[in-house]
Amino acid sequence: MIKITLPDGTVKDFEQNVTPMEVAKSISEGFARNVISASFNDTTVETETPLTTDGSLVLYTWNDAAGKKAFWHSSSHVLAEALQDLFPGIKLTIGPAIENGFYYDVDFGENSVSDKDFKAIEDRFLAIAREKHEFTMRSATKAEALALYEQEQNPYKLELISNLEDGTITFCDHSKFTDLCRGGHIPNTGIIKAMKVMSVAGAYWRGDEKNKQLTRVYGISFPKQKDLTEYLLLLEEAKKRDHRKLGKELELFAFSQKVGQGLPLWLPKGAALRDRLEQFLKKAQKKAGYEQVVTPHIGNKELYVTSGHFEKYGADSFQPITTPTEGEVFLLKPMNCPHHCEIYNVRPWSYKDLPKRYAEFGTVYRYEQSGELHGLTRVRGFTQDDAHIFCTPEQLDEEFKKVIDLVLYVFGSLGFENFTAQISLRDKENREKYIGSDENWEKAENAIISAAKDKNLNTVIEYGEAAFYGPKLDFMVKDALGRQWQLGTIQVDYNLPERFDLTYKGSDNELHRPVMIHRAPFGSMERFIAILLEHTAGNFPLWLMPEQAIILSLSEKYEKYAKIVSDSLENHEIRAIIDNRNETIGKKIRDAEVQKYPFMLIVGEDEQENGTVSVRRHGQEGKGNHTLKLEEFIQLVNEEVAKTLKVFNV
Repeated sequence: MIKITLPDGTVKDFEQNVTPMEVAKSISEGFARNVISASFNDTTVETETPLTTDGSLVLYTWNDAAGKKAFWHSSSHVLAEALQDLFPGIKLTIGPAIENGFYYDVDFGENSVSDKDFKAIEDRFLAIAREKHEFTMRSATKAEALALYEQEQNPYKLELISNLEDGTITFCDHSKFTDLCRGGHIPNTGIIKAMKVMSVAGAYWRGDEKNKQLTRVYGISFPKQKDLTEYLLLLEEAKKRDHRKLGKELELFAFSQKVGQGLPLWLPKGAALRDRLEQFLKKAQKKAGYEQVVTPHIGNKELYVTSGHFEKYGADSFQPITTPTEGEVFLLKPMNCPHHCEIYNVRPWSYKDLPKRYAEFGTVYRYEQSGELHGLTRVRGFTQDDAHIFCTPEQLDEEFKKVIDLVLYVFGSLGFENFTAQISLRDKENREKYIGSDENWEKAENAIISAAKDKNLNTVIEYGEAAFYGPKLDFMVKDALGRQWQLGTIQVDYNLPERFDLTYKGSDNELHRPVMIHRAPFGSMERFIAILLEHTAGNFPLWLMPEQAIILSLSEKYEKYAKIVSDSLENHEIRAIIDNRNETIGKKIRDAEVQKYPFMLIVGEDEQENGTVSVRRHGQEGKGNHTLKLEEFIQLVNEEVAKTLKVFNV
């Protein structure tokens, strides 16, 4: 008998060679019908894999991320078979699952594939799926594997196999199709009920532009047709909300080839939006005891050698800046933390002085490949809402929790209510990519786990996602379309204080090493605004809108009254502009709708005589206007702002 431990801690006894599917059936036949993948002792297995030892078993359905991964990985096999049937003689390479769906990289040779072929591919794919072929794994020797692909004259698979050790090679079979594969499949093809080819693109073999360019066929699949329909509707909505499109329409930001790729230009409205976000956080930070600092956009190379950033990122960063002085080298600032370490080092500190909290909206620069640039979400110059807290080990827990409170305040005020706190730890195996001692890492990791638990955060642990100098608490936010984004981050760091020889004098009159907390609730201003723009579709919370109202005069006769209204609103700190253009009121309203002004205040003869405004809300076409006294409108705005802008308590 073997003991199988389930996720809820239950331990069950089974005969040796029991399969995950049999375990699932022992729980419930209904549950088993939904199980499509499994993991045993943290290794992905098939649902029919015999289990021979004691261990921990996790069973996955479509609703689990690992279940979707197995589903889409299996779908890539079916796609490969369909392509092979339709385009004989093609050379298959690799086909993994990705965040949404899957792809297969193919050398089509003399053939080509375009959107006109998509329907035929989908039809063939679904025909194979309906035949309910089982996915089965089998081992093969290196010689057998090489012989198979030599026969097929497939240089790509031969190259992959040549890098594998004998005894580690497995194939997956379904229908008449065989592929080199490590495993992780659904029970059979019949579970796949819907599929769509999304696009084709060029892709270099193994991501190296020196290699041959292949064709990457992207697809997505679902267990129900309804799921595919909903997904496609979601994509249409995402297109409408694309921050690049909205940023242009709302005149928030722009890019210029003359300025350079990945370097955004903030237009007046966008700059006003940024400024309001900055002021919002600065106000909270001041309350929480942060001090503002400012550091240069460049730093001496030695600064980043000391911090470890040069070793980790030097090869992928912008080229060094040299000066007329021989041997003097500067770099564009990739991080603010080394500069803040040097600010801390300006004078000696006592334990009574700590914590020191230094905050900066610091612009940093990182060289991203042009193909990786994407609007504001992936740029080469971005501003971090950065802060670094230097504290004693005894203060660490309290300070970390205070930062969590600040992040929650930011998210609450901006409408991000659906999030998970991801505890990002070191890779369990590969420790080479990290700096610092195991002891320091363990202290830092335990501090994060403990603080997150005390704050009752909904957490997940991800190994291999830590920064090179310390573990992190990353806030994974779901937007209005259900997409997940990493926004705020908090990191515990015992290593940089050592590298920069940071000290404070303790109560014992001896020198001690402070602990450093890195934190950025927004992450970066650029990326945060992009995500917020898509989350709200440009309808930002009223307190954040660059302009909260637009005053539309019916004719030039009422321009003076429009100015009186504008001045009154300004006196009450309500941001409004006047549209006095010689256009029809219908045209003015349509333009104001496109620009997403929250309120349109229409003024004419009646309004002028009675000291009122005719109020029309954005997005409420056909619901009619409301006539309000100016004081009533001011009260309405203030009440709405108070509803969305949370109170930050220290």
